[in-house]
Amino acid sequence: MAIKVAKCGVKRKKGYLYFVDKKGDVSRAKMARGRKRGGGREKVYKCGVKKKKGYLYFVDKKGDVSMAKMVRGGKRKKRRR
Repeated sequence: MAIKVAKCGVKRKKGYLYFVDKKGDVSRAKMARGRKRGGGREKVYKCGVKKKKGYLYFVDKKGDVSMAKMVRGGKRKKRRR
């Protein structure tokens, strides 16, 4: 379950990938399509979220920054020989 961290209300444009960068701000990059290369990143909204270790930060459907606990490890299946 995700927890909303910051309300940004970012309006998304088609053809861009939206993410939370290292500084905790919302950025976007042009997605590569076919032979067209992707573009560099540009800052969309400055919110300065302080990131915690072990959490995944993302831009949700409403354009706000949310976080969810990362699932690490898990059960391993035994290999048959």
